[in-house]
Amino acid sequence: MKKENKLNWLICDFHIHTNMSDGKLSLKEVIDLYGSYGIDVISITDHIIDEDTFLERLKNKELIKAIRKEDFSEYLKLLWKEQKRAWKEYKMLLIPGVEISNNKKHYHILAIDIKEFIDPSLPVEEIIEKIKEQNAVSIAAHPEIDLSLYLWNNREKFKDLFDAWEIANRDKLFNSIALEKYKYVANSDFHEFSHIYSWKTLIKTEKNIEAIKESIRENKEIGIYLMKKI
Repeated sequence: MKKENKLNWLICDFHIHTNMSDGKLSLKEVIDLYGSYGIDVISITDHIIDEDTFLERLKNKELIKAIRKEDFSEYLKLLWKEQKRAWKEYKMLLIPGVEISNNKKHYHILAIDIKEFIDPSLPVEEIIEKIKEQNAVSIAAHPEIDLSLYLWNNREKFKDLFDAWEIANRDKLFNSIALEKYKYVANSDFHEFSHIYSWKTLIKTEKNIEAIKESIRENKEIGIYLMKKI
C-alpha cells in the first residue's frame, strides 16, 4: 500500500529587504508583517554591494543602503535572533540571505542560507562557486531588467550554474524563464508594506531549511502564487 504524502504546500518568499539596506521596514516589522499574513518561509536578503558602487556613494555623501563587510557578522546575528522569534511566535521559518549586488556590471544574485560574506565585485562564476561552498542556494534575481542585464544577456552560459531563476518578481512575470524551462522561484522583492501583495513560491516539502533548499535545487513540487489584496 502506497504511503500517503501528508506534506503541505509552503508559501515562501526568498527576496525581502529591510531598512538595513534599502527597505523601509525594520527587521522586526518585516517578521511581524509576514508572520501575521501566515507566510511559512522567508529569506531576508538585504544588499551587499560592489566596491565601486560603495566608493561612489561614499564620495557623493549618499546613503550606502547596503550591509558593509565589517558589519556582516552582526547582520547574521540579528537574523539568527529573529529566526528564533519568527518560529516561536508564528511557526515561520526565516532563512538568512543576501542580495549580492554588482551595480556596475549589472548582476544581482540571491544567496539563500549564507554563512559568510561574499565579495560582489567577483565574477559571477566565482560568486556562485562561493555560494555552493557554503551549501547555500543561488538565485538569479529579476532577470530581463537592467539590474541583472548581464545575467540575462549571458543566460545560456549561466543557466545551469544557478540553482534557480526568478520567474516572477513583485508584479512582473518573466515568461522567458518558463519558455526556456529554467528552474525557478517567484519572489516579492519586498521593500515596503504594499509589496506583501506580490508573487510567492509554493513548495511541497518539509518545513526545514535543508528540505527547502533541496526542493529549489531539484525544482521539485514547486509552483508560484500571486498574493493580491482583496
